[in-house]
Amino acid sequence: MRLKGKKIISLVHHDFEDLELWYPILRLREEGAIVQLAGEKAKETYVGKYGVPADSDVDYGSVKADDYDAILVPGGWAPDKIRRFPEVISLIRRMEESKKPIGQICHAGWVLISAGILKGKNVTSTPGIKDDMENAGAIWLDEPVVVDGNLVSSRRPPDLPDYLRELIRVIEQE
Repeated sequence: MRLKGKKIISLVHHDFEDLELWYPILRLREEGAIVQLAGEKAKETYVGKYGVPADSDVDYGSVKADDYDAILVPGGWAPDKIRRFPEVISLIRRMEESKKPIGQICHAGWVLISAGILKGKNVTSTPGIKDDMENAGAIWLDEPVVVDGNLVSSRRPPDLPDYLRELIRVIEQE
């Protein structure tokens, strides 16, 4: 159990990409990590694009960067909602300032763009937001997973095994 004792927060909102939320959570739990979900409201059920539910443990405003070793942002359409919350933007910035691992996949890059933390970073995402990532100052690469320091990014569900291999490695070093 490579991540025993590590505490990770995953952001959630309606219309998340089901695999991009659940696959990382389950893999990290298999490695011994404690993974909690933060949503707009605590104890709320959010439904993914394909109907898979996820219950939040806490609300965005109650999450403190100092309490977690890493943060995950899933893809789907949820990132467009998640990035509208100032407390999420502050949380992402605090995680970046502390150089704690930040995992993002697919459209999750929108949240990091809104947080203003991508300038000069090597990243990947769904090709659909490539221009957004580059306009935010990122160096976009069409690869299954890109690691730039504490930032681990990936493109889409078929890349999940590569994404989690690298994400686990980066969290393990935290």
